[in-house]
Amino acid sequence: MNRPPPSHRVRDRLTSYFWSGESIRSRSVSDVVLSGTLDVPALPMRLAADCEREIATHLALAPGDVEALSLARARVRWPDYRQCVQAMSDWMGAQGLPELLGSCDVALMACRGAKYHHDGAQYGGAAFCNLFLSEDKGLDLHFPSAGLRMPLTRGTAVMFDTGQPHAVIRRGSSGFDAADFASDEDCSLLFLTWELPIEDAHVARALQVVFDVDPSTSSQLDEEQVRLDGVQATLCPDSGSWHSDG
Repeated sequence: MNRPPPSHRVRDRLTSYFWSGESIRSRSVSDVVLSGTLDVPALPMRLAADCEREIATHLALAPGDVEALSLARARVRWPDYRQCVQAMSDWMGAQGLPELLGSCDVALMACRGAKYHHDGAQYGGAAFCNLFLSEDKGLDLHFPSAGLRMPLTRGTAVMFDTGQPHAVIRRGSSGFDAADFASDEDCSLLFLTWELPIEDAHVARALQVVFDVDPSTSSQLDEEQVRLDGVQATLCPDSGSWHSDG
């Protein structure tokens, strides 16, 4: 488990309001990030080349974009897929999260960096669990609110709260800059991502999520969102800093 030193913690309180059944429920946004580096095989050359063609011709990823690829198509050229999933499952079991992946949605994703964002407005009821498949391309995964930054290499595994702001930025940079992802540079990353139910007892315990922290507000809402210190705010896509919408 990776935690930022106390001096790096941000005191701002983030609250997620998410759909639980047919009603909106409130919860804390965790700054706990679980991470590790797993021993997973390199992607087959044919699969890597196929993904690069798909990224270039169909996705046309702009700097900061994150899009899905066809996992079904990739698996035809990926004999080690089950080995990668098993490595991830074993790692999660070591974190106290047994037998979750088989029942959770999984997707193959591609990104060309990623602007600062959170996913709490679409996936507030989930935690993300990602396994990065690309070689080290000089990019870092940055969680500004948690004061945590990690290099992305093949086998990097990470689990985090969807409401936690994050970005993929150039190593050594202070924020997201589209110029760091020139079209003639090899800076696209592939990763598997699973959606873990935040209300699962194991997930909530691992991320130290507290539920029903603001029931009076959640009872008045009809859409998922993340609020900062009780008010809606906008996250700067370049720096990861918050700005009040008021």
